[in-house]
Amino acid sequence: MVGSDAAVEIAERFSFFGVSFNLITYLTGPLGEGIAEAASAINIWNGVAQLLPLLGAAVADSWLGRFRSILLASVIYILALAMLALSTLLSSRSDKCGDANMPCPSPSGLQMAAFYTSLYMVGLAQAGHKPCVQAFGADQFDQSDPREAASRSSFFNWWYFSISAGTAIMLVFLSYVQDNIGWGLSFGILCAMMAFSLVVFLLGTRTYRYYYVFGSKQCRPVATACEAFTSWRSSWRKQKLTNPLLATSTLESRSHTKDEEQEVVITHAYLLEEAKVVLRLLPIWSTCLVYAVTFSQTSTFFTKQASTLDRRVGHRLQVPPAAMQSFICITVVVLLPLYDRALVPLARRYTGLSSGITMLQRIGTGMVLSLLSMVVAALVETRRLQVVMDAGLADLPDVPIPMSLWWMLPQYVLVGAAEVFTMVGLQEFFYDQVSDKLRSLGLALYLSIFGIGNFISSGLISGIDRATTTRGQSWISNNLNRGHLDYFYWIIAALSSLDLLLYVFFAVTFKYKTKTSVIVTRIY
Repeated sequence: MVGSDAAVEIAERFSFFGVSFNLITYLTGPLGEGIAEAASAINIWNGVAQLLPLLGAAVADSWLGRFRSILLASVIYILALAMLALSTLLSSRSDKCGDANMPCPSPSGLQMAAFYTSLYMVGLAQAGHKPCVQAFGADQFDQSDPREAASRSSFFNWWYFSISAGTAIMLVFLSYVQDNIGWGLSFGILCAMMAFSLVVFLLGTRTYRYYYVFGSKQCRPVATACEAFTSWRSSWRKQKLTNPLLATSTLESRSHTKDEEQEVVITHAYLLEEAKVVLRLLPIWSTCLVYAVTFSQTSTFFTKQASTLDRRVGHRLQVPPAAMQSFICITVVVLLPLYDRALVPLARRYTGLSSGITMLQRIGTGMVLSLLSMVVAALVETRRLQVVMDAGLADLPDVPIPMSLWWMLPQYVLVGAAEVFTMVGLQEFFYDQVSDKLRSLGLALYLSIFGIGNFISSGLISGIDRATTTRGQSWISNNLNRGHLDYFYWIIAALSSLDLLLYVFFAVTFKYKTKTSVIVTRIY
């Protein structure tokens, strides 16, 4: 059951990361945008893509259901990736342009429109996919069965493990295709994979479990809110238009009115309780935003840094700069089994918890590691700039710096270690701490952390770029050898420190929800 569901999720993650992980190279190369402009555009797109799942979750939980939402999102994904591949054919540029030897001509308006339209269609497809697939996979474990309930916590670990393992391999392969063959081919490969995964997902249709919570309207919270508003407006209009001197009412109509009023009261009380459930998560949600800002740097500035270093391995092989992100996934693949099979059993002896440590303790540990990754990134960038000055390469941005690419490995490893704790912990926390009928919305709230975090990152980049440019030299210069990304990283590290203090305060005072019962049914 979970295997077919995992296949479509892995293909979706391949597709999304296959588009986003090296996007800054495409924007600054074939599309000819500046580094700060490209990084800001990527963060805005990521922000929109990570916020749209809130809408997708509402539609899934209230109307379409998770299964139908996954189907619709998969079709949109296939169309978007096909359009993205076709948009590269509109360019008169070479995929390898963008350096001193091969400057890029300006892209046409048609190409830019086609590219960004298909890019945001990818974000729209993720809106229906991301909050539903993982929740649908977790739904395959029966909470009323003690053995299956205990396995669900491990499900989140192994789910992320399988995605990270596949993504690590895919990033290396796609980065080679994009840098050496062509962007159109890489987008076409992703389109074919998404289409194949949809077929696999459909093959498992008759084996899936579907969960329903006791109640009728309470199973559809967003629709219930709309109905409550409509009912209130109708009641208000009736009171306004009724003439009390002419009105004649029977006992039956009075009884009907009382029943309607009682139903509205019950609905309002239900909505109030659901709102309280979501609102109590907001302090944790808000204190994880800086973590998302840190994570957003891996696909933008980390990649541009790597492109300036000596990337040779042996005499012939040269590592694509975006391929360094595979070490994040490799770290996840190595550490997740250790966490699940070694750390959790060890911690369980002392805490008595089935999960070893609480979800909030796990998230906080990852936030500490994320802070350390920014400190290391700042120190490595300081070292890189010193090597640039010593070698006299400040005005030669296209000449590789005599500093090995592997200097950047520790910061990628720390980001991966932080993912094992914070990313997986957040997924489980927002799935577990909402009511059973709001599971898709819970995972959408988790994704929205990264949406808002990307918007914050975009604002920081644009603000710092403008502020430092007016003083003579931008910290985020198109020539990184003249910039100061190390200062930018130190700012994020300082924000992470303050954010971590706030997180600890809210985590200590947080009270976990009590469990509720559900009905498990199988629909054919």
